[in-house]
Amino acid sequence: MTDAQETAADLRTTTGGGPPDDVVVPPGGVPIPLLEPREGIPPVVADADALAEVVAAFAAGTGPVAVDAERASGYRYGQRAYLVQLRREGAGSALIDPVGCPDLSALGEALSGTEWILHAATQDLPCLREIGMVPTSLFDTELAGRLAGFPRVGLGAMVESVLGYALEKGHSAVDWSTRPLPEPWLRYAALDVELLVDLRDALEKELDRQGKLEWARQEFDAIAAAPPAPPRKDPWRRTSGMHKVRRRRQMAVVRELWESRDRIAQRRDVSPGKVLGDAAIVEAALALPANVHTLSALPGYGQRMGRRQLDQWMAAVDRAKALPENELPQPGATPAGPPPPRSWADKDPAAAARLAAARTAVSALAEQLNLPQENLITPDTVRRLCWEPPQRLEADAVAQALALHGARPWQIEQVTPVLVTALAATA
Repeated sequence: MTDAQETAADLRTTTGGGPPDDVVVPPGGVPIPLLEPREGIPPVVADADALAEVVAAFAAGTGPVAVDAERASGYRYGQRAYLVQLRREGAGSALIDPVGCPDLSALGEALSGTEWILHAATQDLPCLREIGMVPTSLFDTELAGRLAGFPRVGLGAMVESVLGYALEKGHSAVDWSTRPLPEPWLRYAALDVELLVDLRDALEKELDRQGKLEWARQEFDAIAAAPPAPPRKDPWRRTSGMHKVRRRRQMAVVRELWESRDRIAQRRDVSPGKVLGDAAIVEAALALPANVHTLSALPGYGQRMGRRQLDQWMAAVDRAKALPENELPQPGATPAGPPPPRSWADKDPAAAARLAAARTAVSALAEQLNLPQENLITPDTVRRLCWEPPQRLEADAVAQALALHGARPWQIEQVTPVLVTALAATA
């Protein structure tokens, strides 16, 4: 049994957390299937009165609160939450339907000042923010697993390796906008928060044992303090396969088709990919079809597509073809920061040498610290430092540059010495 598993076993017997006390984690044995929530599947909260009861119960609870959200990615337009799961000592578990209860700001306020436990927090925080739930502090069990050096950090893998239990994995990608939600899905959702508090406590002790707890706290604070991501500029440029599109007129076709698809998807509340695939958009842009007949022969516009649909896509292509030259989209703006590393050897051989040395140093340090390189320091930060290094290749100057690029204090403390050495060796 690992130190983390021993911690989890101790926590279950001392706090009453986790599965029933008569279940014992097998030391290095087959994980125990977790089939039912402790108190059964809670009723789905879908009206104001039931929500008020949940708010009161969770406000009166103690300790951190486990939080999860389910979306309908690939089925519905956008990334809104279709189910929110919570669990807290003294309150039990709750399943809330954001369709029936679209404003959870009262719940968010009731939990203000409480630590939220999430797994892969950055995935769920945007949809939780939309319904009024924003944590003031959090503990991310996936990120904690990365910092602690676990090779697999999905929730199921973490629960299994740390706590010795097997979670059902069958419903993660279902259409959570379905109503009513089937009982097996609700059971799966309730189990997703059943062990988060136990997992958090075990990982905290493991991080403390490794001397990484303060690192994790800085990372969690950065996530909680991060502002919402700004809207993407020209999101049509992210169409899969866009690298094949070279000419401005073809880019205009991609833009018109993408924007038409987006309007239709939003109106129908379906995933854009269900309206028209990215590959079909790129095919039409490359071919610049002359008419509906030509368009219908392209991949993605086959026999299953009706004449009305073909007409609307052809109209988008025609709009792009009719645009005057001065209204055609320009090639993508050069992103801020250094160019792609593959071009460094030609553009700036000295910078390429610095980057190679820095990458080698960071890789070795990450292996020594038993954590992923990208969590030790982001690759973008290393690139920016190597492209425009400080004039003085000394610790204080390098540390200041790292801070300006957004590195956290713990990261600066760890990587500054090896980066100074690497940069100095190539000066």
